[in-house]
Amino acid sequence: MKPYWTEQDFDVFNTPGLEERMAALTELIRPKFAELGTEFSSFFSGKTGDEFFPHVAKHMRRTVNPPNDSWVAFAPYKRGYKAVPHFQIGMWESHVFVILAVIYEAPNKTAMAENLLHSEVLESLSGEFVVSGDHMKPQSNALNELGDQGLEKLLIRLRDVKKGEFVIGRHLTREQAAFFTKEQFYQFAEETFEELLPVYNTLLQATKEPVSR
Repeated sequence: MKPYWTEQDFDVFNTPGLEERMAALTELIRPKFAELGTEFSSFFSGKTGDEFFPHVAKHMRRTVNPPNDSWVAFAPYKRGYKAVPHFQIGMWESHVFVILAVIYEAPNKTAMAENLLHSEVLESLSGEFVVSGDHMKPQSNALNELGDQGLEKLLIRLRDVKKGEFVIGRHLTREQAAFFTKEQFYQFAEETFEELLPVYNTLLQATKEPVSR
């Protein structure tokens, strides 16, 4: 049983130097993100009725510091994804993540936060789900550990603070990922996204201004 994510994949993020790490990313990880991009763009298009597009991280703005994580994002816009709620599959040195995110670039995040604050949609998620208020950091908190008050605080920050963000999904540690074949990981990702789609739909209820395709 060959794991889909290997120790060599995770060790990419320990590669010293920008050029060297980017070369390792391009060789080892980016082909998997491209493959996942094709598969799950079709999945989301079928589930939502909107055409989804994959966005594989290129890290083009980096000139000195090598990236500590990488990903493929999914959104119903060809030109970008940061201004809207979007799904991602990605990895840090410590874990793989399968998430739904609203980041600070989203112009309607205040209304999105209000929708979640007045919805019970997050209560239906299983205890394996984790949340974070910063997509740039690997740390997160389990939903059942955060509790109602902690979750409310995170959503209020999303609403009221310009840099506030909301990231929710499931993680696999590098140790856990060693037991997942390609087929098993795809199933894990699909099950995660299935559970997150009602959250995505709740966020979209607050989206009023279209984004240029």
